[in-house]
Amino acid sequence: MTQLGSATIESAYARLDEEDREATRLAHDPGTYQRGVPYAELARLRARHGVVPVAEPALPGWPEGSGYWLVLRHEDVERVVKDAATFSSWLGGTQIRDPGSEPDLAFVRRMMLNMDPPEHSRLRRMLAKSFTPRAVARLEEQVRTHVTGIVDRMLGDAASGTCDFAKDVAADLPLLTLADVLGVPAQDRWLLFDWSNRVIGWQDPDYATSASFDPASGTDMAREALALRPSPGPDGLMPDPRSREGMLDLYTYAHALGELKRADPGDDVMSMLMAQRDDSGGSVTVEEFENLFWLFAVAGNETLRNGIPGGMQSLLWHPDTQQALRQDPSLIGPAVEEMLRWWTPVMTFRRTATRDVTVAGVPMARGDKVVVSFASANRDPALFASPDTFDVRREGARAHLAFGHGPHFCLGAHLARVQVRVMFTELLTRTSWIEAAGEPAWLRSNFQRGVKRLPIAWRR
Repeated sequence: MTQLGSATIESAYARLDEEDREATRLAHDPGTYQRGVPYAELARLRARHGVVPVAEPALPGWPEGSGYWLVLRHEDVERVVKDAATFSSWLGGTQIRDPGSEPDLAFVRRMMLNMDPPEHSRLRRMLAKSFTPRAVARLEEQVRTHVTGIVDRMLGDAASGTCDFAKDVAADLPLLTLADVLGVPAQDRWLLFDWSNRVIGWQDPDYATSASFDPASGTDMAREALALRPSPGPDGLMPDPRSREGMLDLYTYAHALGELKRADPGDDVMSMLMAQRDDSGGSVTVEEFENLFWLFAVAGNETLRNGIPGGMQSLLWHPDTQQALRQDPSLIGPAVEEMLRWWTPVMTFRRTATRDVTVAGVPMARGDKVVVSFASANRDPALFASPDTFDVRREGARAHLAFGHGPHFCLGAHLARVQVRVMFTELLTRTSWIEAAGEPAWLRSNFQRGVKRLPIAWRR
């Protein structure tokens, strides 16, 4: 058996029966998710334990780990992510897999995603101030323009057709919107696609070496950064994307962009951020800008990029619901919340206990890894009746945790909701029917519920 961390984790794991152990193995194994989320096993563990110990055996690119507590109930997940003083993002980072070295840990601690208050609060306040009502209104209008263009390209002049919805449609909207937010030239946006793939899909061979961007179509800034793109090592694996060396092309591009925004600001959110002052009169450093760029390029992309095809998959699996939305477009707004709940693009996040603490009657020791399962919490029958049913008329669907909760609640949640709503409104208005045109392909990841391919057929 994998060596577990604290004595409390080890003794709790020893008390699990074999069926529960197998359920935890399935929940942890990234390969499981290529077949689908193990909802039946998560439901069993949630009902029997609420919080369960999980072993971390060695996996490709993932050394043997110390094990962790998996928190499964909605109420307990909310408690953990809200209490940064007890459950730290900074101590061990927010990914289940530990950073590979102390320098790697020190590096990820500089990212806003892996900060605790008050450092996190300082950057978040400055970022929130940059999303002014005027800036958000302009972004919403740009979203509508982008969606119209994307659907125009999808449909063309044909009466019917097919496409890979995940790559050809869903991927481009968050990229275009992120380019607007970050002030990235639109022709460079597919760099963001590759960077997201490498960070989120490091466990998946299709994504780990992603190279969709065409240098000939990009700016000089993009080509200069791309020249520093890391290469796979002798083992065929890319460097750890959580290290600076593993994403040197991203950081080089971000540094050049940050310097440009400071010297020649535009009307984008990042230009406004570079002009902000904190409570002490300080400004965002270029290094902080680089790490915020990483956060937006990855976190700001992946939730939506997988949430939109996840929403489409829900309609393909539930044709009666697709018909209902066509007949009554007022249901599309509530449907967005149910899509986010039912699909849950970000499935897990990690914290580290700063002290001995008890959650759901389970004692945890200081230093233990504590992993929240948003996938399980969003199917908790204590909050959502018939949680495995996709119901766009569900009361209280917005209580989902697809955007997190507490200090790290997603700053882009409003804009993400706008993008999903506008996309499905446009698609359902301009087509008469959409159906599957082949088998989908899911990402090999226990972190993101990713959609690699989603072939669809449509007709006007």
